[in-house]
Amino acid sequence: MRVARLHDVGTVRIHDEPTPKPGDGEELIQVEAVGICGSDLHWFGEGAIGDAQLERPLVLGHEFAGTIRGGIRDGVRVAVDPAIPCETCAWCRGGDENLCSDLRFAGHGSTDGALREYMAWPSHLLHPVPGMSATDAALLEPLGVALHAVDLSHPTVGDTVAVVGCGPIGLLLVQAARLGGAARVIGVEPLPHRRRMARDAGADVVVDPEDIGDLDGVADIVHEVAGVQESVDLAARLARPGARVLLTGIPDGDRTTFRASTARRRALSLVHVRRMRAAYPRAIELVRGGRIELGVVPTQAHGLEDVSTALARAAGRAGGKVVVTP
Repeated sequence: MRVARLHDVGTVRIHDEPTPKPGDGEELIQVEAVGICGSDLHWFGEGAIGDAQLERPLVLGHEFAGTIRGGIRDGVRVAVDPAIPCETCAWCRGGDENLCSDLRFAGHGSTDGALREYMAWPSHLLHPVPGMSATDAALLEPLGVALHAVDLSHPTVGDTVAVVGCGPIGLLLVQAARLGGAARVIGVEPLPHRRRMARDAGADVVVDPEDIGDLDGVADIVHEVAGVQESVDLAARLARPGARVLLTGIPDGDRTTFRASTARRRALSLVHVRRMRAAYPRAIELVRGGRIELGVVPTQAHGLEDVSTALARAAGRAGGKVVVTP
């Protein structure tokens, strides 16, 4: 089978490798769609993400879906939860598997991800999605992150919610915030085409970061999804006194800062969002029931042989979600 491995910053090579054999409790998946995430771009552009460094050629990709090959579920399309928790640590036992002290995650560290034609993965992390396209099924992972961020925000019906950064997760957050009870959703995005996407996703107000004007201090909840310093500063400005600011974006260089005077005087609660908690069943039902529309995230497909182009295109943020179809 063909496999795309990241060897160094900006260097991905295609290899021929044996098709994996599923172990106990695993099934073989033919990978059909892999979304390129911001964390993949950190690996590609920096050879690292946070304090995790590239130590060996790594297969990226954790937003993915495919079809089971072999066994009693042969031919079933599935969305794949990329996180394998240990299920024995205190965090797992307490229901916070996303905080597992020994978590394995596709496309991170020593665990290869989905930019390959086949992979073996634990059966209990494969969620059937009959009637759903592979690309839509791959988008369930960023939707899960958006749902987790809304959960952590502790919304109240009637809230004003701001989303800073209207890439794929931000677009899904616009919808998820509405489901969480928001009466007004504000999208903040510097790129004109993404501002148009935010309007299509249902944001009530969409502005350029340079034009927030009288929106300073109006939001009960602010979701920061861009991972750049300017967006963190802007999130604090949008937040009213006592608001919650959710930090979902991952910064370059493993450091996030904020203006202490603004955060202190407004007594802001700053909450970091770590992936998701058991979100797949809920995400699937919301999409099936028409409560979340994945079509608000435009997609652009590339073959596995074009994975370097796909990563570069995603880094350029010229469109919506870049998807690789092995």
